[in-house]
Amino acid sequence: MMPPNATLLQNSEYKSWLKDLKKKVLHAQLKAAVKVNTRLLQFYWELGEEIVLRQAQSSWGDGFLKQLSQDLMAEFPDMKGFSERNLKYIRQWILFYSVDKAIGQQAVAQLAQIPLGQNLKIIAGRMGTLSLCPSYYYFEIYV
Repeated sequence: MMPPNATLLQNSEYKSWLKDLKKKVLHAQLKAAVKVNTRLLQFYWELGEEIVLRQAQSSWGDGFLKQLSQDLMAEFPDMKGFSERNLKYIRQWILFYSVDKAIGQQAVAQLAQIPLGQNLKIIAGRMGTLSLCPSYYYFEIYV
């Protein structure tokens, strides 16, 4: 005698429904990942703006980013992105796209569609390596 689910797995209606369900799950997972990435990029943008602002207005000295990195990594040990190097990249990312206020606001919406790593590759030349994008005005070619 066959197990009850063996008959079900041979049923074309069930198999079709299961296939559609799997597609929906994968689609929902992808949409969730994109939303998380978008929100994380918005957070990094806000963090970068705060870093630039605090460095301009405060007299916390050269060790500011190092200390901030240590404090954030201690509080959020499972979260990547808070190394001193990454904080410098995030700061540079803000400075690159904040040529003027209007461009900066436009950039946030566009940049949220691109992972942070790809954003950093676009502006890499500003950080001492070969750049894909010499200035903001070439940015749209790479987006």
